[in-house]
Amino acid sequence: MNSAELDWSNLGFGYIPTDYNIRCNFKDGKWGEIEVCSSETINMHMAATALHYGQEIFEGLKAFRGKDGKIRIFRLEANAERIRKSAIGIKMEPVPVELFKKMAIMAVKLNERFVPPYGSGASLYIRPIELGMTAGIGVKPSKEYLFMIMVSPVGPYFKEGFKPTNICIMREFDRVAPKGTGRWKVGGNYAASLTAGERAHELGYSAVLYLDPREKRYLDECGPANFFAIKNGRYITPASESILPSVTNDSLQQIARDFGIEVEARQITVEELSEIEEAAACGTAAVASPVAEIDDLDTGMKYVISKNGEPGEITTKLYNQLRAIQNGEVEDIHGWNTIVE
Repeated sequence: MNSAELDWSNLGFGYIPTDYNIRCNFKDGKWGEIEVCSSETINMHMAATALHYGQEIFEGLKAFRGKDGKIRIFRLEANAERIRKSAIGIKMEPVPVELFKKMAIMAVKLNERFVPPYGSGASLYIRPIELGMTAGIGVKPSKEYLFMIMVSPVGPYFKEGFKPTNICIMREFDRVAPKGTGRWKVGGNYAASLTAGERAHELGYSAVLYLDPREKRYLDECGPANFFAIKNGRYITPASESILPSVTNDSLQQIARDFGIEVEARQITVEELSEIEEAAACGTAAVASPVAEIDDLDTGMKYVISKNGEPGEITTKLYNQLRAIQNGEVEDIHGWNTIVE
């Protein structure tokens, strides 16, 4: 594809072919040589553990072309560490952090023409994925793994501007089990959310705000993202074993502290929603997606968060600061950006 033909500001969040992906195989107890590949397909045995037993984990991060023209990958090390935890969680071979970083930088460099221009609101989405490749019918971990990194340019998340949306609570579905795979980024967690997510969309909501799978009393994740709220001027976010630790949420919490805002990671009850001033779902795709209203479909309760239809002041401030760090517009005091030379 010719990158010059792309309308950067109107790209969706989907797959656009780029020039190369980067691969590395784990075989005979060790990681092999890094390979640069232009094929969009994988040669996989039909009995591979990834296909039968869900030995599949992934990450999502972004590269940005900054105000100074330099390309920055945001929080590369944090994503490298998180995929290692996911690997350990489901008995896969963890990818060494340095290998992860080297391959991610290579993927961005080799596809540099697909890094959107500064000011477009678009970015280069980086998708690392690890797959269990050993053929087997018995339920046991693979001995061989493929780790690969693909990239795709994606457009700005908020096409119509930074506006709040409505979300809903439905107790009919659980995203994960109480001590299951929720804390790791495995494909099965997302498969488990598809039915609820599609039903929410049919009803006009942008996402489902899940409740804890054990007691259905506490807030859990918000669709494929973490949830946070502002209560009495404090940043509050659910703490639970079943929630994926979001790199974006971690970043926003640190920025909140930088601004002198108190941060609380704790259990949050459904009833507390009547006491919050602002709310948002946060993740790599959107950074922070403000919430206008939360409708509890089981009780009929409606929690109106945004009285004027606008995002909250603190949410907006945190969002703008994180975007400014990613774009090289303010000092990166926490060393989150990896500059691709």
